[in-house]
Amino acid sequence: MAATAPPRTPAPVRSPDGAGTAGPSRRARASGPAWASKAVVNTLLAFVAVYTLMPLSWLLVNATKNNGDLFASPGFEPAEFNLLTNLADLFTYQDGVFGRWLTNSLLYSVVGALASTLISLLAGYAFHTYDWWGKEKLYGLVLLGILVPHTVISLPMYLMASEVGLVNSYWAVLIPGLVNPFGVYLARVFSESHVPGETLEAARIDGASELRTFRSVALPMLSPAFVTVFLFSFTGSWNNFFLPLVMLNDSSLYPVGLGLFNWNATLPQEPQLYSFVITGSLVSIVPLAIAFVALQRYWRSGLTAGAVK
Repeated sequence: MAATAPPRTPAPVRSPDGAGTAGPSRRARASGPAWASKAVVNTLLAFVAVYTLMPLSWLLVNATKNNGDLFASPGFEPAEFNLLTNLADLFTYQDGVFGRWLTNSLLYSVVGALASTLISLLAGYAFHTYDWWGKEKLYGLVLLGILVPHTVISLPMYLMASEVGLVNSYWAVLIPGLVNPFGVYLARVFSESHVPGETLEAARIDGASELRTFRSVALPMLSPAFVTVFLFSFTGSWNNFFLPLVMLNDSSLYPVGLGLFNWNATLPQEPQLYSFVITGSLVSIVPLAIAFVALQRYWRSGLTAGAVK
């Protein structure tokens, strides 16, 4: 009678990492630190979010209070809702000077940002498209302008503006904002990524002039760059403080930030302005929020467009 072979023990199933049956336990041990790191990152992000939103939350709550409730109740505790009354008093105080400041800020920011964006796109397009002697050296000089703070050149610009009689006028704030080295840099990067040389050459062969080529061919391709540079310029112009402080003496020409600063400086003598300063600060951030929310689809895609070629 033939002897039967002993049953064969199945080989242990090895995990892909070659650790045998110990693979699941090792993965379980490895998932522990990964979970902990995610918890730490999420906790840190939550802390940063709370820290960032806390001033805005304080502003939203206190803009609804009158002067009495501002000092009688804690900062984050809601009180009687007086936001509409505060807004009405804000826009009627001193014959509606706050509305004038808000209009001035819109003028400086919208008109200045549009002109600055167009100039930046033209310069970036020219740096990308044309070749001339010393182009890269000039471009390096433009990039050097990014490193120079605006406050450093405000006094020289004031001296130049006083020589030509532009001090205490709209032009004293608008003209310096037309130069945006960072916008030129972004425009060149976008132009290199979105404007093929073959397309420009085809437009020239069809008889289009250089200006027509830029307007009809390159500019539509650069629409994400236009929105991105415009938002940067708009935000910078809206938050510009030191240049108007140096250039302007007439309060009717003030932007909203400088006007609120002057009100805040007179609070010890006029404590009734507390609610005006807080409510005005809330109103002053509304245009920025509207611009970013309305154009976020364009500037978010514009910021990431150069990452994938």
